[in-house]
Order: sequence, then C-alpha cells, then structure tokens
Amino acid sequence: MFVDMATITVTAGKGGNGAVAFHREKYVAAGGPDGGDGGRGGSVVIVTDSNMSTLMDFRYKRKYKAENGADGSGGNRTGKDGKDLVIRVPQGTVIREKESGAVIIDMSDREEFTLARGGSGGWGNKHFATPTRQAPRFAKAGLPGDDIEVVLELKLIADVGLVGFPNVGKSTLLSVISKAQPKIADYHFTTLFPNLGVVYVFEDYSFVAADIPGIIEGASQGAGLGHEFLRHIERCRLIIHVVDISGCEGRDPVDDFEAINEELRLHNPELSVRPQLIAANKTDIAQDSELASRFLAFAEERGCKVFMISAATGAGVRELVLAAAEELSKLPPVEVFESEYVPPERLPGRPEDLSIEVFGDVWTIEGPWLERLVQNVNFSDYESRMFFERVLREAGVYARLIDMGIREGDTVSIYNLEFEYIE
Repeated sequence: MFVDMATITVTAGKGGNGAVAFHREKYVAAGGPDGGDGGRGGSVVIVTDSNMSTLMDFRYKRKYKAENGADGSGGNRTGKDGKDLVIRVPQGTVIREKESGAVIIDMSDREEFTLARGGSGGWGNKHFATPTRQAPRFAKAGLPGDDIEVVLELKLIADVGLVGFPNVGKSTLLSVISKAQPKIADYHFTTLFPNLGVVYVFEDYSFVAADIPGIIEGASQGAGLGHEFLRHIERCRLIIHVVDISGCEGRDPVDDFEAINEELRLHNPELSVRPQLIAANKTDIAQDSELASRFLAFAEERGCKVFMISAATGAGVRELVLAAAEELSKLPPVEVFESEYVPPERLPGRPEDLSIEVFGDVWTIEGPWLERLVQNVNFSDYESRMFFERVLREAGVYARLIDMGIREGDTVSIYNLEFEYIE
C-alpha cells in the first residue's frame, strides 16, 4: 500500500538523575560527597533510506520514544547515556510540526537529522560541595527530552511529472520510457498511487519521471484521487502534460488541458508557471483529424511545445524524451523546502513567569522553573530545604507573595507540597 502522509509523536529520552552518595572506605574518615552525574537521554534521529518508497511503516505505529539515561551512582560513576532511536524515512520526506504546520526539515538533500534531542543528565551531589556545605544531601534531576508531534509528508523526488486526466496513457508512457511496470488497463483510475521510473536518455544521462494518478476537475478540492497526490508534482522541475487527442471517449482535449492546468494552479500557483511539454497521445487510434488540428492550433497560440505520440506503438516517444532531457538541462535542481520551524527554548522557564493563585488562605504557586527546582531538592534534609528557601527568596518569590498580601499562617502549596508561611 502506498502511504504518503503520517502523524507520529516522538519523545527523546530523559536524562538520568544525579546521585547522592558519600565516599566510604576503611581508614578514610569523612570521604566527602562522590555522587556521579546522570547519563544523557537518547535522541530521536531521522535518516533517509533509499530502499523505502512509502510511509507505510508509520500507519500502525504512531509513538516513538528513545531510551532514558541511567542515574548516576556512588564512586563518582556517571550513568550510562540512553541509546538513540533511529527512524528511517523515504528520501523526499518533509517533516512538519503538527500544531503550526511549519516545516522542520526536508529530508531530500541530507541523510540524517536529529528531530528530538535527549535531556541532559543531572549533577551528582559532588558538584554542590562548598567550604560551608561539605555534605550536600541533594542532587539535580535529569532534564526531560524533547517531545513533539509531527506530520510526515512524502513528496516524491522526480525531475518530470506526468499529468493528465485518467486513462489518457500516462502509465503506458511511463512503462515505455523507463523500466517501471505500472498497472495498465482500459478503465479510469487504474493507477491508484504514483509510480516512479528512471528514464535512460544516453549512456551517462538519465532522469526520474513520475506518473501522477487520478487528477480530474475538482481534484484540488478533493475530487477523484488527485487531491491526495498533487503534492508530488511540487518537486517536479518539468511537467509532461499527456492529452488524449483520439476522441475515443468523446472528450475535448482543449477542455481537458485547461481543466488540469487550473487544478495545478489552485493547488499551488507556482505550478501554473512550471515548464510544460504536451504529449498528444493515442495518435494511432485518432478518429477525428479536425479535433487534433484544433488542439494543435490552440497550443500554438499559447506557445506550447506539442509532441504527437503513441505510447502504445512508441511513435514520437523518443523525440519527447530528448526534448525533456534538453529542457531539464536548463532548469534548476529539484526544490528543497526551507525550514520554517523555530524550536522552543529548552530552558525551564523563569521565576518571573510563575503563576500564583489564591484560594482563601491557600496560595498555589506553579511554573516550569519551580517544578524543575522542586525536582532537585531533598526535603528530608535540612541543608537542602535551606537551599530551596534561599533560591525562592533570591528569585523574588517571597517579595511577590508579600506584595499580593500573604499573611502569617497562610498555606503555600507547591506541587503537592504544603508549607506554612512565617514572617
């Protein structure tokens, strides 16, 4: 099954916690703190895989999490770093942040990208020893890793896109000019997903062509299959517009040509000015010469290059391929989407951003900065509690409470911890 859109959640590993430990050795008195640091959490890394052509692997698994870092231990032993999680995607996958839709990275011109970074490990208590605090009984907790929900959007990388109404011969043409073997049958919507083929022009020159299926009038608004696959044309440097001029199905090639171009314009205005070659197909079974003449006159008025071909017999196909190769030599490389994403700061907030709410005589204080501070404090240890109080005072939290009217005896609630306020 061809899948070109998927939504996944990736979470990098949390850093390990620092250890609270003291050196104990026979005949060594007061060995001092020797708690080791926590290991770094594993990151989520995206790599391209040339053997993948669909996002099918992400249809059933939607959550990906890297390994956490191990906690530190005594003897100044640092915890083991978490293992990175590697996610493989097809080349040409565009990764967007789901909430904003901003492009994070286009995996077209690079092989590896770190999508979510692991959290740093926490410091062991050895880092907090001072001349006046020689036996610290607290350590830092590890930082959480990045957590983000993203949309994977596969945009096939092809030099040439074959567009046109269903059953005009796009798949047949692709099978003739390349070694691709798409399904071919005499009914509409035979092709249900894009097919790629390498077109060998000369011994040392080739290009990639893509058969874009199911584009009909209204495709840009969701009609037919084309609305699902129009995105794959965006990377194509050149468009070969296949038109049925045989009149076998009673269709007007002029109307078809204008309808398809309108759908391309509605999907992305840039496609309306993308270079095009017209392949007037099914000349071997043409029933109305006047129909072909009228279409040629129409194309000439607009300065379009028309190639009269028969994909079934091969007539005129080589000339079309050579013209496409010549046109491609003048065009810029395949488009790579620029990053629009601004990653959030990894800093755990600021004291100024704390939220203070009053419910009677209970004062509730919350905020990322405070949550991080609470994780680093051992409230069963007197020195650690004094360290916590000093940090709150120096950060201006007490001053804010006084300005807001806190009174002695009121309760201060901080993340399931309650303290009595004393002046």
